[in-house]
Amino acid sequence: MKIQVPDAAKRIIEQLNTNGFEAYVVGGCVRDSLLGRMPEDWDITTSAKPEQVKEIFKRTVDTGIQHGTVTVLIDHEGYEVTTYRIDGEYEDGRHPKSVEFTGSLLEDLKRRDFTINAMAYSDREGLVDAFGGEMDLERRTIRCVGNSLDRFTEDALRILRAIRFSAQLDFTLEEDTRAAISLMAPNMGKVSKERIQVELTKLLLSGHPERIKAVYDNGIAPYISPHFKEAGRRLKETEKIGNLPLKKHMRWSGFLRQEEPQDAVRILKELKLDNDTIHQTKTLVSFWKMEIPADKPAIRHVMSGLSQELFEDLLCFQKVFCPNPYQAQLTVVEQFSEEILRAGDCIRLKDMAVTGRELMDAGMKPGPEMGAVLNRLFQIVLNRPECNNREYLMKSAEHFLEEQA
Repeated sequence: MKIQVPDAAKRIIEQLNTNGFEAYVVGGCVRDSLLGRMPEDWDITTSAKPEQVKEIFKRTVDTGIQHGTVTVLIDHEGYEVTTYRIDGEYEDGRHPKSVEFTGSLLEDLKRRDFTINAMAYSDREGLVDAFGGEMDLERRTIRCVGNSLDRFTEDALRILRAIRFSAQLDFTLEEDTRAAISLMAPNMGKVSKERIQVELTKLLLSGHPERIKAVYDNGIAPYISPHFKEAGRRLKETEKIGNLPLKKHMRWSGFLRQEEPQDAVRILKELKLDNDTIHQTKTLVSFWKMEIPADKPAIRHVMSGLSQELFEDLLCFQKVFCPNPYQAQLTVVEQFSEEILRAGDCIRLKDMAVTGRELMDAGMKPGPEMGAVLNRLFQIVLNRPECNNREYLMKSAEHFLEEQA
């Protein structure tokens, strides 16, 4: 099968060949091309040493030169070019203590994680598949290159990568690979929480986020974090997570929806999620079980406490997870919320016809009392949007102040 290599990557390979070196596209781009998917990156492997690559190409960046990687810049795009290498001993269960450059493509492919990622291709040589990767693609199987225990001992993150690839590609785990995952699960304790989070997020954003169950079924969860492990006890209807939009906070909320909000936050903080995702997830986990009345004033009150996007996310979330009796009501809520937006009703304090500045101009001192008055005015506007005019609200403010006097 001929793979359509981008012109820039093809030019890099041809230029390396012209200078007497072997070169191939390798890894994920070969896998995805054979699957008919669009590769995200086109990585190149070569017999040329990093300094030789830099001599051949005018514009390069030392991306990871100690590991043999140089980024070659062509047509405003970067292509990682990495020298064939043999990894030394893995002391920390994540990184080789040393790397040795080699002139053998086979040795380079041998160190890779899974057979489907250990294929190389060039127009000149065709597909190089020494470990049965193409057959595993046909079988829809995730299988380690060589001995599974060795591959997971070298780099424990591969344990999660195996499950993540199975979710992204809808592949099954080959039995020896699956057994090794369960056996080597304790090694996950050597992996940084940031790297774990990246894999779990990719898994949840895949076409089969329900495969996160495999993290629990194979005994991995306790080595991610104690609180993450506990979340598995409340895990149910995981197949519904895939009905949520491809948004990080939506998928994490779907996974953590049965948790108490503070527990969901604790798990996400342990995994080093960004603050926006943590806030959005906490909000959805807090509110998704709340039935919103099919009543415009009540809907305005809910809308006023959320950004417009997060309110829409909440309705979407409820459509996926709330029971059927509420669904008809939810349809009305959605319709009413659209009417509220079209009418331009005030649902934000900043859009009220009277501001704190105007109250101060009228003689009111800034402080808690003025804040309380503004809030009471806002409640009036949320219940009766037609009251959002300066004259009415200023008179109401005067009345509230007389009550307090």
